[in-house]
Amino acid sequence: MTEDPPDEAVTLESFLDALQSEGRPVATAQQIARRLDRSQAAASEALDRLAAAGDVERLDVESDPVVWYPAEWGRLADRERVVLFPDRRELVVDQPSQYTRAQLSRVAHLVDTSGTKGYLYRIRREDVWAAPFDDLDDFLGTLRSVLPRRSPHLEEWIERQWTRARQFTLRTHEDGYTVLEAASESLMGNVARQKLDEEHLHAPISETESWVVEGSEAAIKRILYESGYPVVDERDLETGDPLDVELRTELRDYQRDWVDRFLDQRAGVFVGPSGSGKTVAAIGALVAVGGETLILVPSRELAGQWRTELLEHTTLDPADIGEYHGGEKEIRPVTIATYQVAGMDRHRALFDRREWGLIVYDEVHHIPSEVYRRSADLQSKHRLGLSATPVREDDRETDIYTLVGPPIGTDWDALFDAGYVQEPEVEIRYLPWANDEERNAYASAEPRAKHRIAAENPAKVDEVRHLLAEHPTSKALVFVDWLDHGREIAAAIDAPFVSGETPHHERDRLFASFRDGERRTLVVSRVGDEGIDLPNAELAVVASGLGGSRRQGAQRAGRTMRPAGSATVYVLATRGTSEEDFAQRQMRHLAEKGIRVTESGVE
Repeated sequence: MTEDPPDEAVTLESFLDALQSEGRPVATAQQIARRLDRSQAAASEALDRLAAAGDVERLDVESDPVVWYPAEWGRLADRERVVLFPDRRELVVDQPSQYTRAQLSRVAHLVDTSGTKGYLYRIRREDVWAAPFDDLDDFLGTLRSVLPRRSPHLEEWIERQWTRARQFTLRTHEDGYTVLEAASESLMGNVARQKLDEEHLHAPISETESWVVEGSEAAIKRILYESGYPVVDERDLETGDPLDVELRTELRDYQRDWVDRFLDQRAGVFVGPSGSGKTVAAIGALVAVGGETLILVPSRELAGQWRTELLEHTTLDPADIGEYHGGEKEIRPVTIATYQVAGMDRHRALFDRREWGLIVYDEVHHIPSEVYRRSADLQSKHRLGLSATPVREDDRETDIYTLVGPPIGTDWDALFDAGYVQEPEVEIRYLPWANDEERNAYASAEPRAKHRIAAENPAKVDEVRHLLAEHPTSKALVFVDWLDHGREIAAAIDAPFVSGETPHHERDRLFASFRDGERRTLVVSRVGDEGIDLPNAELAVVASGLGGSRRQGAQRAGRTMRPAGSATVYVLATRGTSEEDFAQRQMRHLAEKGIRVTESGVE
């Protein structure tokens, strides 16, 4: 070991690093020297210099001649601290740096940022299975880079999960059919052939290989995933008839990374906040695949927006793009269809006859529901999903990753810090009842009626007026769940109300006037939750709808996540009712992404 010059052996910053590594607020010179890989003599002399400068202090104790501690304890309290609970596979991080957040986003799931314990991360088996690394050493190296010390117990568990994720493979046989291959004879006999039946597998080809029944690939992947064995899909996927198209837009670095990872995996889900450019990245994937493409969307409005985006960002001719839904029915080399119409028997044959090379599932969280999941049968194609919030209240989001592909995304904090997406300020505001009559009606109501009474608390109308007055120049969206409530608020603030009853042409006109800045405020029902392009909303007020899903809450907040300007989200909940719990639950998904959520009471 080469000894550092005494005055450089220990600095205040490295001393604080050493204390953190020791996991204690005081340390001896010997402990500091060991942590910083210095000689004890060099460490002692440098500590004396720091003491003379007033940065550290020394204390003589009986058990050890001298211990050292920072003169200003606040410096230690304000630093990043990582505490690992290996048995629970959890990490608590106080004051995490951007580097730490970025590294942990690749190996762990951010559970919460809203508690008093700092950022809470959990390493789940799904995080190991879907981690973006070529080998286990890369995964462990990333994790070790942020931990104060190594944990053999945790690393052994990670290694087991890493191995489980590579035990079964789907591949294309040289004769064209699909084969399921296991890593061992035991796995094929005791797992695959126990969990799967004649609907999934033909007779064995060998002790470790079985001939797959055509069309059962999705079911095989789902069943083995649920059994704890995600399947590696290495089949030769179809590319479809070639598509002559070029990209006109330069992708951001992280978008290029998404596309590259998708091309490598040939299936996946782009997961990112609203405003991060998932649609543009998907168009980049479309160009890279270079085959005829089917784009599935939940609404006809979103189909029209996709057409606009394709014409803006690619060299496609308008005649190359078709829409297939309740309004139009044209199949072209690039076809945009709604999930419901594409899944109907009388229309499905038209889609099956086309040799699609890529299927894009926008708002992919619809896929697991029975109404939409038939569209996921197209397992022989490149499959790409898009969603800011791929969570479901039935806990079947894993179906998304088995039917479509694993998640591909970027740390949200990195997008916020880089300025690509504006991080909103989110505040839950607890309101009192407007009067005793409303409070008494709630108290005496049947359980099923209580939620609506709380949602339509008249105090919310006054609070919406107050918030709009506080942000007089902001473009604002007010979200409601009940039509009567929406009409009441719209009349009180003199703004249009857009709901499912609003004709499509009128919706399009109002949304266009909002985008263009001609109109500054809209009251919207659930039609504004997804599939509507409403950029540059600077203020969102969730006035009712707190019985909805976590995804709905995140989508409404996401309407303010745009590249520029400040953005604020207020969630209104009636104090002392179930709305309090609903509001906290809805905003939890945002907290999992690193967005701070605050709470306040209104008198």
